[in-house]
Amino acid sequence: MESCSGAGHAVIVLEVIFIPSGGVPGMSDPAVLGEGGIGGKASGLMAILGSLESAEDFPMEVTVPGFTVIAADHFRDFIGRNGLGRDAEDDEADDRIAMAFMRGEVSPILSGELWKYIADTREPVAVRSSSLLEDSLRTPLAGIYQTKMLPNNQPSDEIRFRKLMEAVKLVWASTFFADSREFHRGMGSDLSEEAMAVVLQDIAGRRYGNRFYPVVSGVARSYNYYAFGSSRPEDGVVNLALGLGKTIVDGGLCWSYSPRNPKTPPPFGSVTEMMKGTQNRFWCVNMERVTEYDPIRETEFMASCPLEDADYDGTLSLVASTYVPGSDMLVSGTGRDGPRVLNFAPILQDRVVRLNEAVARSMELCSDRSGTPVELEFALRGPSRESGPELGLLQVRPIAGAGDEVEIKPEELSSPGVIAISRRALGNGDNRLDHVVYVRPDNFSSSSTAGIAGEVAAANRFMSSLGEEYLLIGFGRWGSTDPWLGIPVTWGHISGARVLMEVSGPSMRVELSQGSHFFHNLSSFGVGYLSVNEALDGPVRWDLLEDGVEILDESEHVRCICIPGGLRTRIDGRRGLGVVIR
Repeated sequence: MESCSGAGHAVIVLEVIFIPSGGVPGMSDPAVLGEGGIGGKASGLMAILGSLESAEDFPMEVTVPGFTVIAADHFRDFIGRNGLGRDAEDDEADDRIAMAFMRGEVSPILSGELWKYIADTREPVAVRSSSLLEDSLRTPLAGIYQTKMLPNNQPSDEIRFRKLMEAVKLVWASTFFADSREFHRGMGSDLSEEAMAVVLQDIAGRRYGNRFYPVVSGVARSYNYYAFGSSRPEDGVVNLALGLGKTIVDGGLCWSYSPRNPKTPPPFGSVTEMMKGTQNRFWCVNMERVTEYDPIRETEFMASCPLEDADYDGTLSLVASTYVPGSDMLVSGTGRDGPRVLNFAPILQDRVVRLNEAVARSMELCSDRSGTPVELEFALRGPSRESGPELGLLQVRPIAGAGDEVEIKPEELSSPGVIAISRRALGNGDNRLDHVVYVRPDNFSSSSTAGIAGEVAAANRFMSSLGEEYLLIGFGRWGSTDPWLGIPVTWGHISGARVLMEVSGPSMRVELSQGSHFFHNLSSFGVGYLSVNEALDGPVRWDLLEDGVEILDESEHVRCICIPGGLRTRIDGRRGLGVVIR
């Protein structure tokens, strides 16, 4: 591992380990098609292989699903061959860009390589971005580019080849989509310097009728500013979901726990609250014939299913408990009738699968090898008649550790200038800001969050044009893809914010954002995050926030203001305590 400096802060570069032939027992060597760089995601997979090469003492089978990398020179060749380059100032619609890429021709060399790949591969495949800037600490672009899941079960090689080619072109096209352009504008980076490698990876899962999915998807972090109860930041955190990991990375409802205290549940107030606040749908690859042709839609071959489908598949037995109304209790497993609750008790409490130990060991190996805290994505393939459960490691990336400690003293919380207090704060630092962008509380409605996301994006562009960072305040969960849980912005929509604040009111009480991509971008840029539950932390002082300010820009739901004298946001990362003071 090497360290360097950039943009005024230390940058940690994850060492890339290339595995020689016969490297990791039980795992096939990855193929790299072409030259010109393999990008962050592929480098992370190589690093995992390096970490597992000499690993021992795993409590279950651990593997890296087979993968092939299309190197970045094929992207450059495709762009040049078809005249498809764009810059951050273009405003062409995503669908038009995608269709232009679909019409482009790839080189005969790549076409031949992908024909060979299709001839040898019959399992479902994830086609994932691996940009040369993505997933590094210098420029984290996690979640901005597209991923496409393919069932890869069409009746002819020709159809499967065409679907694969469409998926690769979609990932390439997403380099120039609005989210990417917005992000590069906000960062002042040059989009023309970006280049996209692509990872083709076997999906870790099993087929259940017309559905293909892992029993568990997860994201583990060796350092956690979301720590609750007796857990400490250095204890780490794991987020689990049934089915494909889209639920987690998109900020949906999932189960969070500390790997050092796996039996300690999140801080729900009651069983009823837990039933409302846990996962109720899951994502899978749709193995049925898809009648609607839509190559530019990321979820073309995916389906969102109710828990009843998983119960029918028999997969809930590993991840769910059953509610017993008469005693208002949860019983681990699905051995009796009743509502199912995804609290992963069979795995975390009964240890029918030693998932937590295997994940903790994997995280330890990767962290030791990189010399920095890491984030690990994984999936658990359920048992079959022929084999037991199998843990697949899908991605590792470094995350920033704790910075200089900030200690918030009791007298600060009682200061007359306090605008808001958060006892669930993410990050660590002391910031002075003159500008605030906030969702107006006087006319907020959770039914309007999709439109509000667009207004927030416009405000971000406005603030970027001024060259100013700002505090961003909104209601519910920032970055959720479920508009009823919060405001569905992407990172590019809020890239100029220095500190984010989410307020939970009577109509929108949700746990603070757990999306993998959001967390990685926050920690990599050192962006502060304040989750304010007004019932526990006290009300936000909107009157103090708005007193004597200059309104710079305003839309129906969003306002940009300049505060004379500015304000401070202080976050004590060790205690998860934050305060906004004017």
